[in-house]
Amino acid sequence: MVAQVRTLYPAVSAEPSASPRIYEGGDLILGYLEQLGVEYVFGIPGGAIEPLYNARARSQRRGSVRAVVARHETGAAFMAEGYARNTGRLGVCCSTTGPGATNLITGVASAYENQIPMLVITPQTSLSHFGRKAFQESSDTAVNTVGMFQHCTHYNTLVSHIDQLEHKLTSAIMTAFNASGPAHVSVPLDVLRSAVSTSGPAYNLTSLLARPAWKDESALATMVELLLAAKKPVFVLGGGCQDAAGLILRAAMMVGARVVTTPDGKGLISPFHPTYDGVVSFAGHVSAERTLRDPEVDLMITIGNLLSEWSSNNWDSEGLLNSQLVHVDSNEGNLTRSPMARLHVRGSIDTIFESVIIELGKAGRHLGSIERQDTDEHVSSGQSLLPFEVTDFAKCLDASSPVKPQWLMTKLTQLFPPSTRYLADAGNSFAWSTHYLHPFDRRLLDRRHRERGERGERDRRSNCGGLFQAGFEFAPMGWAIGNAVGTALARPGDPVVCITGDGSMLMSGQEITVAQQLGLPVVFIVLNDARLGMVAHGQILGGGERIGAELPQVDFRRMAEAMGIRGYLIQTPQDLLNLNIPAICMQKSPTLLDIRIDASEVPPIGRRIQALQAM
Repeated sequence: MVAQVRTLYPAVSAEPSASPRIYEGGDLILGYLEQLGVEYVFGIPGGAIEPLYNARARSQRRGSVRAVVARHETGAAFMAEGYARNTGRLGVCCSTTGPGATNLITGVASAYENQIPMLVITPQTSLSHFGRKAFQESSDTAVNTVGMFQHCTHYNTLVSHIDQLEHKLTSAIMTAFNASGPAHVSVPLDVLRSAVSTSGPAYNLTSLLARPAWKDESALATMVELLLAAKKPVFVLGGGCQDAAGLILRAAMMVGARVVTTPDGKGLISPFHPTYDGVVSFAGHVSAERTLRDPEVDLMITIGNLLSEWSSNNWDSEGLLNSQLVHVDSNEGNLTRSPMARLHVRGSIDTIFESVIIELGKAGRHLGSIERQDTDEHVSSGQSLLPFEVTDFAKCLDASSPVKPQWLMTKLTQLFPPSTRYLADAGNSFAWSTHYLHPFDRRLLDRRHRERGERGERDRRSNCGGLFQAGFEFAPMGWAIGNAVGTALARPGDPVVCITGDGSMLMSGQEITVAQQLGLPVVFIVLNDARLGMVAHGQILGGGERIGAELPQVDFRRMAEAMGIRGYLIQTPQDLLNLNIPAICMQKSPTLLDIRIDASEVPPIGRRIQALQAM
C-alpha cells in the first residue's frame, strides 16, 4: 500500500556533534525544534519558563528559532496555529506556569478542533515545591494545568526528570502530526535547568516524521468503479484536501462532477472554476444546496471533510449523509462520523487522486477544456460572473453609505492582489466573507508549488492554508487577529487581510501590536457596527429578546494610532476607494481600517438560526 515516502520538513542535519557537551533541558528542546526547521515559538515569558527563553536566545543568536512575544497567551496559540496552517510545519507556543498556562487553553482548543499540529510547552514550579502552595503553582495538587490540557490535546504529559525529556518531547511531536492536533509537554523549572552531557538530540525527527504516502488499494478500486458508473456525481471538498485540491478538481472534470465546498474548504478552489456551485452549509449558496439535493445525483464523494455541524450542512441526511456517500480522508477519526457511507477510502488524499486520475484515463475519461472567465469585469459588468448564485447580488453593487457588507466583500478582492490571504473572525465576519468574498484565483487546477526562492516560482501559491481561512469549528472570537500574525510570518510576500468585528477587536485587538513590532504588513479590517452583530441579528431572526449585543461606538482608527499603527476611518465606499491599497500592502507595518458598516443589513446566517432552534 506504500507508494512513496514524503518528508514534512526540509533536510536539516540531525547528526550529533563529534564530542559530548553540556545541554540544559531548554537547549534540548530547542535542538529538536531546530532539527525540524521550526522558525518561531510564540508565547509570553515568565519566571518558570525562563530557562527555555535563555535557550531560545542562544538559538536566535545562531540564526535559528526566534521568540515571538504575544500580548496574551491565547493570541500566542492563535499565532502558532496560523503559522502551522500556512507552512505545514509544527506550530509551537508556550507560556509560564499557572495563569499563563490556563490562558493558552482557548487557543489550543481551537487548534484541537481544527486539527492543526501544535506543540504546547508549559512549565511548572520546581518539583520540590509541588504541594507547598508555591507562587503560581499548577501541579496536580494545585490548579492542575496538565489535567486541564488533557481535554484539548492528543498527548499530554508532565516531565518529572531530565532523562524523560527527549523521549516525551519526541512522542509529543510525533503525536501532534500523526493525530493532527496539539500535544502538551509540561516541564518543571528545575528540569528545564537540569544539565545533561550529550552529543546532541538522540532522535532524528526528520526521519521519524517521514510519512509513507499510502492508499487503501481495495477501496480505491471500488471508488473508481463507482465514478465510472455514476451518471451525476458531486464532489464535496473539505478543508483537509488542501494538498490535493488541483488533483481532485481534475478528477471531477474527468467524470463531469459538480463541485461544492464546505466553509473551511472555500479557499481551496477558484470561485470561477466552471464546475463550482459554491459553499454548502453555514452562510452558503443556494446553488450549492440545490446541487446536494438534486434527486438525479447518484454519487456523493466528500474529501477531507470533518463532517462537523458546519461542514456537513447541519448533518444533512437528505443531501449528504446518506447511502450515496463515499468519504475519502487521511484522518481516520473523521471517517467515524460517516457510518452511513457506502464506502470509506483511507490514505494520503493526493496519492489517492493521483491514482484515480490514472485509472480514469485508462478507462477513456479525459480532461475537457477549461474556459477561463475574465474576473476583472466581475462587478463592472453589472452581473455576477461567478458560476454559482449569491444572495441579493444587487447589494454587491450598492455603493451607498453606510458601507454595505456585501459591497465591501465584493470590492476587497478587486482592490487587493490575487495572492492575498483572507482570514475571517468569528461572528458576522464569518458569514459575510463566506458568502460574498471570492478571492480571484485564476489558476483553476494546478496547486503544486516549489519552495520559495526557486527560480520563477515566487508567484505560485503554496498548497498550505488557502486564500480564505477561518476557525470554523471551535470558532473563538479574536481567532483571526492572532492567526493573521502567524500567517504573515509563514508567508512573507503574500498580503494578509484579517476581517474581524468590533467585538473581537475589543477582545483581542492588542495582538496587532505584535504585527507592528515585527514589521508585518497585515491589514486589519474592523467591521464596526457598535454591536455583537451575529448575536444581535440572531436574536432578531430567532425571535429572542434583544439583550447584551450593544457595544460602544469605538474609533478603532484612534486606537491603532495610539499603538503606533496607521489607521483609517472608512465611512463611505469612496473612503475605501481613495486608499492606495498596493502601497499599503508593500509597507513594512500593519494597517487598520475602521469600516462603519450598515448595521441593518441581515447577514446570511439563516441556517445557523435553524440549527439553534432545532437543538
